[in-house]
Amino acid sequence: MWRVWFLFDPRRALVGLAVFLLVLALLIHFILLSTDRFNWLEGPHAHAAVAETSQPLPATVK
Repeated sequence: MWRVWFLFDPRRALVGLAVFLLVLALLIHFILLSTDRFNWLEGPHAHAAVAETSQPLPATVK
C-alpha cells in the first residue's frame, strides 16, 4: 500500500482532497439553504411571511 504514494505526490493529493471536500461541503450547504425546510437563516415559511406583509392596507373612511 505504501508504494501507491510513489505514483502520487502526497502533498498535492492531500491538498486536492481538501479542496474537493471544501467545495462539496459548500455545495451541500448552499443547496440546503435554497430549500424552505432546511433554511436555518430565514427559518421555515419565510416566503409566506413576506407575502402576507406586502398586502395593501384597507382604505379608511373619512
